[in-house]
Amino acid sequence: MILSDQTIKQMMKEDTLQIDPVDNHQIQPASVDIRLGTHFLKIDENAIEAIALDEPARYVEFESEEVIIPPHSFLLATTKEYIRLPHHVTAFVEGRSSIGRMGLFIQNAGWVDPGFEGEITLELYNANRLPIRLKAERRIAQLVFAFMDQEASSPYDGKYQGQKKAVGSQVYLDKDSR
Repeated sequence: MILSDQTIKQMMKEDTLQIDPVDNHQIQPASVDIRLGTHFLKIDENAIEAIALDEPARYVEFESEEVIIPPHSFLLATTKEYIRLPHHVTAFVEGRSSIGRMGLFIQNAGWVDPGFEGEITLELYNANRLPIRLKAERRIAQLVFAFMDQEASSPYDGKYQGQKKAVGSQVYLDKDSR
């Protein structure tokens, strides 16, 4: 069941769902808009021959209030908001339609597990033929929350737990990659 604005507000008031910072205008009828932070990562294309799943990727890290994403380019960004989900709630990350209509695809694998805590790393791809300029603090995506049929027996406690700033892929740490 998707959570309504009333349920989201009540859970935030009870401190069972945390989103910080959040302004009232970010809470939509069935979602919460999340804003672009100031921390970014891009693959260091000049330092590696290829990206492999069994070793760390190399990134160029930078902080900025504004970023320009060239056409057909990929960038990792962070949200301004730090979230904490209870063990019986999951969230979906969806790009805002108005942003998608400009050719910016926003993802984070689309899913936030129950028990996750941290800033969300967003995967941004400019599918347009023109550069796209983004500014920090702008609403860029939305979180849609859903109740699970019961509390997770093993809530999220993975390699991205507690993350702050954009975090690059850690797929090389997966057990099946060793």
